[in-house]
Amino acid sequence: MAVIHRTTLKPTKLELLTSWLPSRPWYRGGDGEPALVKAGGFRLDDPRGEVGMEFMVVTDARGPQPVAYLVPLTYRGAPLKGAEHALVGTMEHGVLGRRWAYDGCHDPVLADRLATLIEGRTQAQDQNVSDTPAPDVVASYTGEGPLPRDFTVTDDGEGTALSTPQGATLRLHRALRPAADGRSLPPRGAVGHVGGSWQTPEGTRVAGVFAAVYGAGGQ
Repeated sequence: MAVIHRTTLKPTKLELLTSWLPSRPWYRGGDGEPALVKAGGFRLDDPRGEVGMEFMVVTDARGPQPVAYLVPLTYRGAPLKGAEHALVGTMEHGVLGRRWAYDGCHDPVLADRLATLIEGRTQAQDQNVSDTPAPDVVASYTGEGPLPRDFTVTDDGEGTALSTPQGATLRLHRALRPAADGRSLPPRGAVGHVGGSWQTPEGTRVAGVFAAVYGAGGQ
């Protein structure tokens, strides 16, 4: 299990994301620097204990309509070869030293563990407490066989698609939408999904879909 260290980060995660988010095609804030606050999320564990993985939800409260974004991040003790385009930035960790933070959708370790979560073979972990399951994260999968892992990653105005030659697509919702019924159920046509909740600027919690699998369903 990953250990959550109570220490300092320079710069902080929110400081890194403030400069990085506006460069994404799915960012909805327009011109100007976002005003980000942490709104929720969860973690996944690396069985080898080498890569930190966090699915952060941050809310940009700058505009008239706040927007919540899903930002999967991986934290590494050395640069990930071939992933320079996915580097969010570097931080100095008070315990672990320099850490390289990446857009986790482009990190094969996170992509594998997210697929494993959807398949029901691992459990999401609390964002802030070590060795504690995340109580409000749900996952489902009705496809046949394991999901392929040879993902091709594409960012667009709607989010991030991890597609495979076998025809399956794992789509991450980047600008999150609360479910009308308050439940994070699988979208229509999906064969798998991950859902959870986050906090609004008003202090209430809402639920929605973080990621969904479409297409071949692992066949």
